[in-house]
Amino acid sequence: MRVLFVSGEMIAGDLALRLKEEGCAVKLFVADESRQDCFTNMVERTADWKKELAWVGKDGLIVFDDVGYGQEQDDLRKQGYLVFGGSAGGDRLEKDREYGQTILKSCGLETKISKDFTNIANALEYLGSHRAEWVIKQNNHKSSLTYVGMMPDGSDVISLLKNYQEYNSDDAIKTISLQKKMAGIEIGVARYFNGRDWVGPIELNIEHKAFLNGNIGPLTGEMGTIIWYEADENNKLFQSTLAKLKPFLSQADFKGDADINCIVNQDAVFPIEVTSRFGCPSTHLHEDLHLSPWKDFLLAMAKGESYDLKSKKDFGVVVSVVIPPFPYKAISSDYYLKDVDILFKNELTAEERQRIHFEEVSLRPGEKKQYYIAGSNGFILYVTGLGKTVAAAQRQAYDLVKKIVIPKMMYRTDIGNKFIETDGAILKEWGWI
Repeated sequence: MRVLFVSGEMIAGDLALRLKEEGCAVKLFVADESRQDCFTNMVERTADWKKELAWVGKDGLIVFDDVGYGQEQDDLRKQGYLVFGGSAGGDRLEKDREYGQTILKSCGLETKISKDFTNIANALEYLGSHRAEWVIKQNNHKSSLTYVGMMPDGSDVISLLKNYQEYNSDDAIKTISLQKKMAGIEIGVARYFNGRDWVGPIELNIEHKAFLNGNIGPLTGEMGTIIWYEADENNKLFQSTLAKLKPFLSQADFKGDADINCIVNQDAVFPIEVTSRFGCPSTHLHEDLHLSPWKDFLLAMAKGESYDLKSKKDFGVVVSVVIPPFPYKAISSDYYLKDVDILFKNELTAEERQRIHFEEVSLRPGEKKQYYIAGSNGFILYVTGLGKTVAAAQRQAYDLVKKIVIPKMMYRTDIGNKFIETDGAILKEWGWI
């Protein structure tokens, strides 16, 4: 099968490689200019995905791994192409946070205040008369701007926004999204959708966004995640949140992976945001947890068909391995370790190789193949582990991380600790898992 894989910024680029390993003919397009060198000599690249439509044809599969292409996906489906990845309605659900909260509320979820502002000055004016703990976000993937307020009067958020305003001379910050901070435990619930119905088991996940151990430091795209699949359709968290979104996803002809990140306490659940695309690094864990071939699964989803997705019953832990300038994008290539080799202390087994998932990586040609750093953002690779318990999955992941040598590599060493020590038992006591 021919697969045209369209990636915004390599959120699920490793999946293109897995599809190739399943025997598919794959062409990969990457929109992000800073990642144009990634996957060289690993997957065939194309500079213009639209010119490849004749190549993939209407019997092949087109996969989008990011938001921003929703209207084009809808148009391609009307033309008869088989497309997996989202829709225009799904895009707006994620990209327009205030709209997303409105839709969630209309579907019966309990929401908190979430407001979008087209400029920082208006956000500051609002905060001046609404003193509280607020969370700053943007309607895009710029996680470096995200901040969770700590001061009851919002003074830290106000000070930070004033700084953003002063250094926003190039108008890079288009919108500011403010959300009322909520107390509780953060947990996500996700599931694949084929335009008509859910496909496969329910996914529960716990993200670790802070840069340093103990959830200290700036928030990143993701430093690691715990995932496990739940077969019970009556799962309380699913029925209280994502299940209620089915009418909207059907109306929007959404064909992709939908996730609601939530804050839960003993009595209630509050949705924080919707992710209507592949997640990173959650998709890398899906690659290990799924037993069914990806080519068959994604094709069935694109066709709007049901599919008996086979998966493991293990817990999964994924660890992000990064280098400077992460978590902030490089100002110049002079600050980046481009072309530096990725080495291994020991010969990897085939099973270990499958648990290393690449992002800003390429492969040198020749008899002795050598992986090296490409791109310029610091997202290098992700290492996964599976086990009957979170602790067992954690051990397997970190045992493999220790075999990897990348100059100046960084990673958290506590992914899963809080769940093991406290949160897992509390979530069970509250009845959410």
